Amino acid sequence: MNKNSLFPITDHHMHLDPRCQGVEAARAFQRAGGTHIFLVSKPSWTIGVTINHPEDYRKVFDETVKMANDVAQVGVTAFPVLGVHPAAITNMCDRVGLIRTIELMKAGLEIAATYVEEGLAVGLKSGRPHYDVEPILWDASNEILSYAMVLTREAGCALQLHTESATQENIKEIADMARAVGLHPGKVVKHFSSPMIKEFTDCGIWPGILTGKGMIEEALLQGDRFMMETDYIDDPQRPGAVLGPRTIPRKSLALYKEWGEEVFRKIHQENPQKIYDVEIELTTT
Repeated sequence: MNKNSLFPITDHHMHLDPRCQGVEAARAFQRAGGTHIFLVSKPSWTIGVTINHPEDYRKVFDETVKMANDVAQVGVTAFPVLGVHPAAITNMCDRVGLIRTIELMKAGLEIAATYVEEGLAVGLKSGRPHYDVEPILWDASNEILSYAMVLTREAGCALQLHTESATQENIKEIADMARAVGLHPGKVVKHFSSPMIKEFTDCGIWPGILTGKGMIEEALLQGDRFMMETDYIDDPQRPGAVLGPRTIPRKSLALYKEWGEEVFRKIHQENPQKIYDVEIELTTT
């Protein structure tokens, strides 16, 4: 058992890169009291992979799965979440054209779904650009997002989304998109969310709250229907971005005496178990 942990402590969205801190970042997370992470595949271009054919995505996904196995050696359970970053639509479009970009992004999501079906991953990753794009790219992004939702429903897993900043209107729109293809909104998580707990509860999808200054305290005032995440990027060019791997254990252990252990068991254990159909327990190491 992690001697620093009173309850499971989960980072809902973290990247680890063998070219940067990699396992050492997981070790820092563990030493601070962390126990579980949802390990999200990095954008292909950030790890030097150029996507020319659908099978090229396997290089990205295999690296993520291997990293999950590697961090298990330091006492951290990592659940891989695999997919295609929505910024790929602008990253690839000038090189291969929009039609081919859409084909490749959909094919990458199809391959990611096979990893879920084989038990190598617990969820898919998709979304739409968080920055302004031309209407034709926006429409294409929504087409890809809707397809990701179909694949998520078919694979029986969860879907993490990287999108524009959340508003009451756009999270309802995303929930409606999920329902339109038969995916329960409770299987959809908006990554990098602000503490809008009521709005997310009303529409049915889940927020992964970025654990920045004051964000978790604000969320807790509204309830416990959320997860906590750092979006730690582990990029050699951007050391420490977005938040460091120790952030969530330190924040949780600092706040639990005020808010109660049961609240943090809900956030770190019960909520992600419900969404991802995984087991999150403290174990001996």
